[in-house]
Amino acid sequence: MNTNSNVYTVVYTTIVVVVVAAVLAFAAMQFKPRQIANVKAETLSQMMAAAQLGQKEELSAMGNDAVLAKYAENIDKAFTVDLSGKKVRDLSTDVNDIEVIDNLKPQDKNIKAASANAELPVYVFKSGVTVIPIYGAGLWGPVWGYAAFNADGCTLAGAYFDHASETPGLGAKIKDEPWFREKFIGKKADFEGEHIFNLSKNAEESGADNAIDAISGATMTSKGLNEAINVWFAAYKPYFKAAAAAAVAVEQTVNEQED
Repeated sequence: MNTNSNVYTVVYTTIVVVVVAAVLAFAAMQFKPRQIANVKAETLSQMMAAAQLGQKEELSAMGNDAVLAKYAENIDKAFTVDLSGKKVRDLSTDVNDIEVIDNLKPQDKNIKAASANAELPVYVFKSGVTVIPIYGAGLWGPVWGYAAFNADGCTLAGAYFDHASETPGLGAKIKDEPWFREKFIGKKADFEGEHIFNLSKNAEESGADNAIDAISGATMTSKGLNEAINVWFAAYKPYFKAAAAAAVAVEQTVNEQED
């Protein structure tokens, strides 16, 4: 074949493209299980950091297998609920088959569309803390995180936040600064108020239990995170109200039996 001909060039280029595509496909298949394991371990580390079961950096440094084992050891139950607060299905907590919902964007769309297909994950730890996710839009990309609630269903035990591409030194502080996350501990979600949570400039001046000052210089990121918190907290409101009512009923039954 004439190596200077157009036919040769087309054939040669086609062979190279096919070979490279095959190599890339093979590599993707080989690394996919590890990528999935990394995402799962990262998600669990963020959840446990919010639940005050360790610092995020320390949890991540443990390695994937240790993170999964710690989660399995500390989780009581995990399941999904719909927008009415009713349970949809259980999520596996077995160490060999841990199931988490780490792709939150579809559920964010379901929440905003009030879709009957919404499946919101709930993670209840043996400590009595319940962890739920949040997801929304920051300045340059998505922001997300996990909020941990005490047994009363309104007081926050902790929180952890992450982002895709917020500005270093400004919006990225939602992840990088421990002092920001620590502000959430002990705050309350006002499920009966006009605003469930208030993350804004000088919000703490009000003295409200649900108010936290926004990060200085990160106005858009703070606004996005505030909206995400309120949208997702509102979505879980029926679940927390139902859980609180059930807890009261159980306590009343126990008291009656003791009397």
